[in-house]
Amino acid sequence: MRIAIIAGEASGDILGSRLMASLKKRYPEARFEGIGGTEMQQAGLDSIYPMERLSVMGVFEVLPRLFELLKIRKTLIQRWLQNPPELFVGVDAPDFNFKLERTLFHSGIPTAHYVSPNLWAWRQGRIKKIMGSMDVMLVLLPFELELYKKHQVNAEFVGHPLADEIPFNLSRAEARETLGLPVQRHTLAILPGSRMSEIKYLADDFIKAAKILQQRHPDWQFVVPLINEKVKALFVEKQQRIAPELSLKIIDGESRTVMAASDQILLASGTAVLEGMLIARPMVAAYRFAPMTAFIFRLFKMMKAKYFTLPNNLANECLVPELLQEQVTAQNLVNEIEQQHNQPEQEKQVLMRRFNEIHQTLRQNASEKAADVLYKLLQNKAKQGKAKQDR
Repeated sequence: MRIAIIAGEASGDILGSRLMASLKKRYPEARFEGIGGTEMQQAGLDSIYPMERLSVMGVFEVLPRLFELLKIRKTLIQRWLQNPPELFVGVDAPDFNFKLERTLFHSGIPTAHYVSPNLWAWRQGRIKKIMGSMDVMLVLLPFELELYKKHQVNAEFVGHPLADEIPFNLSRAEARETLGLPVQRHTLAILPGSRMSEIKYLADDFIKAAKILQQRHPDWQFVVPLINEKVKALFVEKQQRIAPELSLKIIDGESRTVMAASDQILLASGTAVLEGMLIARPMVAAYRFAPMTAFIFRLFKMMKAKYFTLPNNLANECLVPELLQEQVTAQNLVNEIEQQHNQPEQEKQVLMRRFNEIHQTLRQNASEKAADVLYKLLQNKAKQGKAKQDR
């Protein structure tokens, strides 16, 4: 069994590695090739290109890399048309994977996409790229099924692997002990993002907000997990330029442990917000696109959802304060964090209950469920092939 699989960023790398492990239970001799990060490579992936080459988001942000991305995709299409795998799975990275999936699907290769793009939030027209492009869409969120059903796309809700992995009520004290943090101090985790573009557009205001908070609350501690050395170097350079006196504990990776150790989290919107909800910590989420990207989104009214973070959309209410584009200022971040910190205990407990309810909804043994769907897909394809031969 030879399986082609592509992930484009850190969150997809984690999901892809868990799916690979579940597929190996069904196909112990399976070989995996494609694009993935360290998690997928440790699970046995032969990564043909570095995953970092695909990690880009936004309309104008992709332009400097467009030629390279098109060349990579063309090379992979040629490779797999000439030597077809038994299965192709695109993990997230829709702008890169959809064209590839459509080509492979129409050549007769069983094809699936894992993680629906955020059609509920923006660019709903992408549903046209999905129709007739794959055998099955594996969705992580229950409300996503409705749109696919409406457009007659075969989709299966499998739950979210992070909900399976993260236990309820992770111990704050144990996490602080692991990181060597004082147990009693109020701790703010700061996660400015995993992409260089996120550091570019968010880190300045995050650092300025931390500076104000440290002046107002000298007993607080601030902990910043950073995904790799490149991201770390840019963040540290910004901190030294903006607030060299700011006392931050910077940690390599370990974002989940840092969030578990925290009392509050300030973070870039993305999968990390879902992870923070599953860990059950109060959060303030922010995001900023390149100015031209934001202009295009607004001009063509591409933003559809009431909220842009997953917890709020899952709950259909504002559980996580959100700041977008020009709303992202140091003072606004400080205001939201302090307001959240000063909430009555009863309100904090209600928030934790809502987070746990969503956690339970998403806990579906997702990797195994997704692997089951793919196993049945391959079994059905094999039966169809045998039936054709018999005729």
